[in-house]
Amino acid sequence: MYHAFNLFGWCTLYAYQCMIEKASQWLCVILVCLLQVLETYGFYVDITYLESAVEKGAVCLDGSPPAYHWDMGYDTGMDNWLVHIEGGGWCNNVTTCLDRTKTRLGSSKQMAEQVAFSGILHNEQQYNSDFYNWNKIKVRYCDGASFTGDVEKVNPKTNLHFRGARIFHAVIDDLLAKGMSNAENAILSGCSAGGLTSILHCDKFKSLLPKTTNVKCLSDAGYFINSQDVSGKRRLEAFYDDVVKTHGSAKHLPRSCTSKMKSSLCFFPENMVRKVLKPLFLTNAAYDSWQIKNVLAPGIADPHGTWHNCKVDIGRCSSNQIDIIQEFRLEFLSALDGFLSTNSSRGMFINSCYAHCQTEIQETWLMTGSPMLANKRIGEAVGDWFYDRSPFQEIDCPYPCDRTCHNRIFA
Repeated sequence: MYHAFNLFGWCTLYAYQCMIEKASQWLCVILVCLLQVLETYGFYVDITYLESAVEKGAVCLDGSPPAYHWDMGYDTGMDNWLVHIEGGGWCNNVTTCLDRTKTRLGSSKQMAEQVAFSGILHNEQQYNSDFYNWNKIKVRYCDGASFTGDVEKVNPKTNLHFRGARIFHAVIDDLLAKGMSNAENAILSGCSAGGLTSILHCDKFKSLLPKTTNVKCLSDAGYFINSQDVSGKRRLEAFYDDVVKTHGSAKHLPRSCTSKMKSSLCFFPENMVRKVLKPLFLTNAAYDSWQIKNVLAPGIADPHGTWHNCKVDIGRCSSNQIDIIQEFRLEFLSALDGFLSTNSSRGMFINSCYAHCQTEIQETWLMTGSPMLANKRIGEAVGDWFYDRSPFQEIDCPYPCDRTCHNRIFA
């Protein structure tokens, strides 16, 4: 199922072309009507550039200031704060990091002036029942290392700045000055690489807030595992080795982990999540589409493209490929052993969908027809967990048993 804002952007483009090219009147009418329907799924929020962070060296890869989008809280939510970290993978060397400086993932100069807020970021109760009136911040991701990098020296030939850890501190300091110092409740959340950030920085986030603030963390599609690909190689581990070395990340990874194993292994939640002290909730697809596409069956491990159709649409996988994907699910569940706990402060919603990031998308967060486990949608499960109404630790049955899934189909 398409995210509403993917459709929204498509419709906006073609409605504009309708006017320019004087296309069929009926086509234009249909597109305008569709736009009006889709607008109910969310709203746009202006960007804030954190210019003051530049003097602290807290900058994007290209040296531009970091940025975030803030929808201010109201009524009973004025003193509650949700800090949500944008996703976007990582860069592992000078070449890949330079490539990112030409995009929003490495430069705030390339960021849109507005972004769409929906799902956990929505401001209407019917779409986000427990967090709709909170202060909601989407932190833009422009450092390439899940906000762990901190290298003082800048090579004048590349002008690359590896300063993600400084960005994290600068953004939190700015939000504290703007009212988060009075927070009663606060959540650090994120999607994908941002979901990994919310795990790696959970306890640090708590340490930067007042002692009286109730702090919890939520990771969406951030539980990356150290899996072998179909050719038998652990390419993500080797990739993380390069990320940590390039960005100087070791000193900003949990000491409880780096003291026991090489620093890059501490990028994998399975190796460090036991030591996270604050309450943590995981929402993740057991058949995470990003990991299956890029970790289990990356192109380099599949030179003849035999996995292409399967990666595009899980419904097109062969029986042998389904067997391999089922093994990946079991490996993923095994990697959760470090997270599983009888402690009700930890929660999880592990469904058997072919998806990646489900909290920012309205259709998968909280709508009629959203994915469900134990008769609860993701937004309901997270709300119950945060407000201690009931614990939630649910793991889905294997694919294809869950008929509520919104399985991703790639173009």
